[in-house]
Amino acid sequence: MAKIKVILLEDVAGQGRKGDVIQVSDGYAHNFLIKTKKGIIATSDELQKIENQKSKIDKISKIEKGKAEELKKLLESKKVHMMVKTGENGKLFGSITNKEVVQAIEEEFGVKIDKKKIVDCNVKSTGEHEISVKLYSEVKADVKLIVDGKE
Repeated sequence: MAKIKVILLEDVAGQGRKGDVIQVSDGYAHNFLIKTKKGIIATSDELQKIENQKSKIDKISKIEKGKAEELKKLLESKKVHMMVKTGENGKLFGSITNKEVVQAIEEEFGVKIDKKKIVDCNVKSTGEHEISVKLYSEVKADVKLIVDGKE
């Protein structure tokens, strides 16, 4: 049974992830992977293209990680203040949402952050709280949030 090398164009269960070079039987390669456009035969030209794409992706991810690190330093440099309506004993009516935290960060720092990047926002009382913001896969900023109440 002849084996050939195939570059996967998308994730294939039990075989590998997109961009992986795998060795499979000739029939499986031609009758499934290539026919369904899930893979291409690994020629030297195609392998070179894949390497070039991977190096571009690595460069872009390094740049984005660097930007995330800078943003982390900025967010952790100051505290974010919020004024919210409270009831008795400094208890909030409900809780502070991700959207409200994002708005407060935008007002304080002038930086737009997606509300889905706020990891744990469980603020139900006044005082100082720490909110985690996931900026990149390995970069997480801990933002200090000070909640002041007004009746």
